[in-house]
Amino acid sequence: MSLKLEDVKGLGKKVENLREAGIDSVEKLASANIDDLLKIKGIGKTSAQKYIDNAKILIEEQSNETESEVKDSPEEIDEEKKIQEELKKLEEKKKLLEGKKVEKGDFILVKITGKTQKGRIFQVSSVEDAKKAGFYDEKKEHLYTPEFVIVGKPGFLNEGLMETIENMNYFEKKSVRIPPTKGFGKRDPAKIERIGIAKFRKLNEGKNPELGQDFVKKDGQRGTVTNILQGRVIIDYNHPLAGQNLDYNIEIIDKIEDFNDKIEYFMINKGIPKANIADFKANYNKGDKSIEFTIPKQFLFQNLIMLKFGLAMDLQTNMGDEINDVKFIEIYEKMPIPATPSESVMKKVEEYNKQQESEQEEEQKQKS
Repeated sequence: MSLKLEDVKGLGKKVENLREAGIDSVEKLASANIDDLLKIKGIGKTSAQKYIDNAKILIEEQSNETESEVKDSPEEIDEEKKIQEELKKLEEKKKLLEGKKVEKGDFILVKITGKTQKGRIFQVSSVEDAKKAGFYDEKKEHLYTPEFVIVGKPGFLNEGLMETIENMNYFEKKSVRIPPTKGFGKRDPAKIERIGIAKFRKLNEGKNPELGQDFVKKDGQRGTVTNILQGRVIIDYNHPLAGQNLDYNIEIIDKIEDFNDKIEYFMINKGIPKANIADFKANYNKGDKSIEFTIPKQFLFQNLIMLKFGLAMDLQTNMGDEINDVKFIEIYEKMPIPATPSESVMKKVEEYNKQQESEQEEEQKQKS
């Protein structure tokens, strides 16, 4: 932050006089001679020395602030230590697991890049890869992460990818082409619907159809508007990648063994950004095998019904030996009672009086 003459204590209206005399910066004032200042109207010997000293103090204070900003804070040092410790643990784990075959039931992380046969990238595992592919979206940044997978369990990856991973070793890389039958299925003509525009409007909150828009039926089936022709709307409920051969580059990059880490990845899988995981305070009771999540304030007024239900089902299904009941606690703090009109007026009067007193004190200091 650059310093201004107005920042020098005690100068007051003398700022303009100094500028007219060519002393237009704090640095120039700090390096000025007393004799130079005595030539300026209204400045005596005592005041001149005081202004020079105050300018030097101001420069020194800024210098100290800058140095403290450059130095790492204790929190930053602790964070750096944690990062280094995590890297060391990962290296040690890599030495233990490298070359070992994955086993069914293992909790793993898989780095994946998926492409259509024509070369269009549709899946990545990092922000950098999303930017390179040209489809980075800041709102979806939390989705550009390695895939959390339980080996051999359905619902995590398509059949072809899961079969490939079951025959891989830890930290192995592999490229594979997955046919439609083991990817997202063949295109099914029965999943293409044609409805009139008037009926579509009723189902679409009165809005006209748009090419490429997502459309969700009342039963939850998701489709895409692919054409609007002769008063009819064509909606395709096939998966966008159905009927295509898909090319994948995959790498198994970690094995998740810690209980808390597993919980964290199930939460990320349900769409909770990694940066907010710590806000969902989890309390596990080993005695009755129950886990309790406290919903953070910023999520209280969001519709979390499906998230909570999905997370509970995932934990109970995949960690059933350790988790029975899943509980969610929502705390709504009592709102402060707004001040009555009379209290509000009195508060403003008090603030005004304090401001007046402060201004008077400052004027007295400048006069002295």
